[in-house]
Amino acid sequence: MDLRKAYPRSPREKLAGYVHLPRMLDKCRATLAGMQGEYIYPCPMDQRLLDFAGITGEQFSNAARGKDDAVVAEWFKKAAKPHSSDEIERWNQGFLTAGPDTDEKRDHFKKLRDAIDPARTDITAWADLLDLDEKRPVPKRGGNR
Repeated sequence: MDLRKAYPRSPREKLAGYVHLPRMLDKCRATLAGMQGEYIYPCPMDQRLLDFAGITGEQFSNAARGKDDAVVAEWFKKAAKPHSSDEIERWNQGFLTAGPDTDEKRDHFKKLRDAIDPARTDITAWADLLDLDEKRPVPKRGGNR
C-alpha cells in the first residue's frame, strides 16, 4: 500500500478481533516498502496495541513482510499474549475512546482538530480524529465532551 497516495484503514476496522490491527498492518507494509509518506510505524497508537499483545514492532514487521491479512491475523492470534474475548473487547473500546491524557496533548489535539474542522468539538478521541482527517464519516457525538 502506498500511503503517499491513499489512507490506511480506519482504526475502527478489526482483524483477528483487534481494532487498529488492519491500520497498523497497512502502515507496517508501507514502511517496509518505503511508501509510508508522512505516516509513522510504529506510532504511539501502534505501540499501545503491540504492548497489549506483548509483541515488538520488529516481530510484527517480520511477520507481516510479504504476508496477506489472513496469515498475519493467524500469526497475531498465536503470538499475542492470551486474552479472553471480553478482555480484547474492553481493550478495543478503551482504544477507540482514548483521547489526549495531558494538557500538552489536549492542546495539540485541539489544534489538529480545529485545523480539520473547528465545528467538530464533539470529537475527543484519537480514533475519531484520524477518521475525520482521512475523510471518513464520523457520527456527531452527543454534546461537547
